Amino acid sequence: MATLLRSKLSNVATSVSNKSQAKVSGMFARMGFQAATDEEAVGFAHCDDLDFEHRQGLQMDILKTEGEPCGEEGVEPPVEGDIHYQRGGGAPLPPSGSKDQAVGAGGEFGGQDKPKITAWEAGWNVTNAIQGMFVLGLPYAILHGGYLGLFLIIFAAVVCCYTGKILIACLYEENEDGEVVRVRDSYVAIANACCAPRFPTLGGRVVNVAQIIELVMTCILYVVVSGNLMYNSFPGLPVSQKSWSIIATAVLLPCAFLKNLKAVSKFSLLCTLAHFVINILVIAYCLSRARDWAWEKVKFYIDVKKFPISIGIIVFSYTSQIFLPSLEGNMQQPSEFHCMMNWTHIAACVLKGLFALVAYLTWADETKEVITDNLPGSIRAVVNIFLVAKALLSYPLPFFAAVEVLEKSLFQEGSRAFFPACYGGDGRLKSWGLTLRCALVVFTLLMAIYVPHFALLMGLTGSLTGAGLCFLLPSLFHLRLLWRKLLWHQVFFDVAIFVIGGICSVSGFVHSLEGLIEAYRTNAED
Repeated sequence: MATLLRSKLSNVATSVSNKSQAKVSGMFARMGFQAATDEEAVGFAHCDDLDFEHRQGLQMDILKTEGEPCGEEGVEPPVEGDIHYQRGGGAPLPPSGSKDQAVGAGGEFGGQDKPKITAWEAGWNVTNAIQGMFVLGLPYAILHGGYLGLFLIIFAAVVCCYTGKILIACLYEENEDGEVVRVRDSYVAIANACCAPRFPTLGGRVVNVAQIIELVMTCILYVVVSGNLMYNSFPGLPVSQKSWSIIATAVLLPCAFLKNLKAVSKFSLLCTLAHFVINILVIAYCLSRARDWAWEKVKFYIDVKKFPISIGIIVFSYTSQIFLPSLEGNMQQPSEFHCMMNWTHIAACVLKGLFALVAYLTWADETKEVITDNLPGSIRAVVNIFLVAKALLSYPLPFFAAVEVLEKSLFQEGSRAFFPACYGGDGRLKSWGLTLRCALVVFTLLMAIYVPHFALLMGLTGSLTGAGLCFLLPSLFHLRLLWRKLLWHQVFFDVAIFVIGGICSVSGFVHSLEGLIEAYRTNAED
């Protein structure tokens, strides 16, 4: 017994001594007086192991002495933030309100039992994002950009594919053994890492704001396009476009009660297939009028005032970077991510280019903001009804995503929350939380009523958030996090994308805003 006590006292003395030396050395290193050495780091890890063994041994002695059962009741509760004494029981969850809570509770790092997706399934998700309804505005972009608009469709595909890859590269770092490991899980985590240590949460907040703006604007566009399509499908009815938007919003109001997207996700495949069928019908009609194609109308010059709007429209149609980190983290073979990005963006580039060119050649200067409005009345009504159904079924996805970001950023429980939680202790949505959701639906309606211009809104959103999330931020983060490992041509590409993206973003935003102001004045005069 005496030998055991001497051994434990010796361990305690060694632990205290080593920990004190390591802490003092680390403090001076952080103050800039001395760099911490490898020996000190090893000493700190060693003293931590001894401390752990001492606590465990002492705890077992107490349990045996008092005769208490060895279970959860006899275990000393861990100190907040002390992760070293959780071995064997898993790392503790972050404090409530932390953005990392989802990861610790079974996110991409902790959720090993989550079903993984194949490269084809991941490609299908990317295709859904970049081949959606917003391709209907691309012929309008060719109207103001001509052949340069076609080139921009190809250029945007190449750049978005590249920035998607470098964004994923920012999720990884080399460990001490030289192995590349995934250390981040989201766009927000990358942004926070770039702004650390001075502003550890600033980058995430910027990305969250951009994400909320893009998601809410996407919801607004769905309401706008629904009202526009119904009004042009039934021009004989005494119902205005604003009234159709109100009817569409009334149908969408139940979205405020959504807790998950299980019910909505069942329709996603049907919506996507319907959209491809609609595209084929439009192209087939255009091919039937191939003899009347106006090749001479495709210009080599651009409209300086309206072409920047086309840039925003094209960029917005390629936005998928927001969910790429999550998508790559759930792939069975993450090494196939680059190949998947290549073939999805090549396919998108070819299909978008053909669709935009063929549609513009058919109607030339008569091309409207939503190309289906150019179809004959009999075909237009059928196609537009399907498109409205797709828009209404697509609305819950960005709406629910925007609600989740808002709730996690502002209303989550914990010390970081700005407002009380939207959910009660039983998991039910509180009345004021439901009111806020309904208010968000009504806000999308008001925006759709007062700014009912699909192409201009799409150009504004693409220039404001699309260019930022697809061009500016990925290239900036890549330079910030991987600067020492980049080759000269990678640095050149990143800088060039940042500069060109910045110019296009500012120019497109200004001209889209001017276009909206001019359209608003015209409507006011009428």
